Amino acid sequence: MNKARKLIVLVLLLTAVAAAGRRDALTDAETDKLREVAMQPYKRMKLFISFADARLDSIQRLRSDPKAAEGRGHRIHDLLEDFTAILDEINDNLDQYQGRPLVKEDRDDFRDGLKAYIAATDAYDLKLKTLRAAIQTDTQTKKEAMDFQFALQDAQDALKSSIDIAQEYLRANPEAKKPGKKK
Repeated sequence: MNKARKLIVLVLLLTAVAAAGRRDALTDAETDKLREVAMQPYKRMKLFISFADARLDSIQRLRSDPKAAEGRGHRIHDLLEDFTAILDEINDNLDQYQGRPLVKEDRDDFRDGLKAYIAATDAYDLKLKTLRAAIQTDTQTKKEAMDFQFALQDAQDALKSSIDIAQEYLRANPEAKKPGKKK
């Protein structure tokens, strides 16, 4: 029994150390903003979109700043992981609102959020493809890619999956007919 207790304590310690070493994809300020709009699907989605945009814009700024060359590959890796985590949060948010009955205003908000997100994904896809292409054409990016190529692939895979989920939810939530208007 003593060995079992020691093993349990060791597992708990290792779990705590691993959890402490993880970075949060969102800043404290971003988390606070999300809390403020917890019950407003459209506003939550707009915030998530802005957070994802910020991560990809930061990658573009890093790539164009010659002063940021040292450690750039690792920072791009972290930003790509943050972007992927934000996509996961978006999916969780979509699941949360898709899975519960919504009053008409919330349903409309949910649809508007889906549309805004799907529109934003075109820019995300282009930015990720541009980074992927830079690995082939830019010698500095090619060297740095050793640090982030798997995170880039994960981000692209997560984006494709997230787009599929959002489009499926949009199809599953047809727009309500508006009185007096013909379709």
